[in-house]
Amino acid sequence: MQIVVIAVGKLKEKYWKEAQAEYLKRLLSYASLSMIEVADEADDIDPSRIQQIEGLRILSKLKERDYVIALDVRGDTYSSEQFADQLQSVFSHGHGRYVFLIGGSHGFSTAVLERSQMKFSMSKLTFPHQMARIILLEQIYRSFRISSGSPYHK
Repeated sequence: MQIVVIAVGKLKEKYWKEAQAEYLKRLLSYASLSMIEVADEADDIDPSRIQQIEGLRILSKLKERDYVIALDVRGDTYSSEQFADQLQSVFSHGHGRYVFLIGGSHGFSTAVLERSQMKFSMSKLTFPHQMARIILLEQIYRSFRISSGSPYHK
């Protein structure tokens, strides 16, 4: 199974990079996981134009058979247990890649949302994109641990 996270923007701070590396290492036992960063657009143009530009960058990284999960504030919310169940159900579809999308500060273009089979909201709270990336990786890891009956999840 291959999991890909496509994120708008780069991790700049060392502590975010270290946290990401830790979860990528932990996830190796369960799946091949890779990170793809696409450039974010400067905030000096119309937000809908920013969504379109960043959206094209995201869409260019997707393959036809990808199962796409967009982190979107309007998406469904789950407990960790429900998220684990949902992911196991999604993973049973037999797609080549399962792609999680983390958009820029203005969210996703309509085209990206239409390409996504699942929309997932981590919270009604707003997080910095760097933190959202780490929380997503942790929750993917936690879902594998829950599904395997591991004591990691309490």
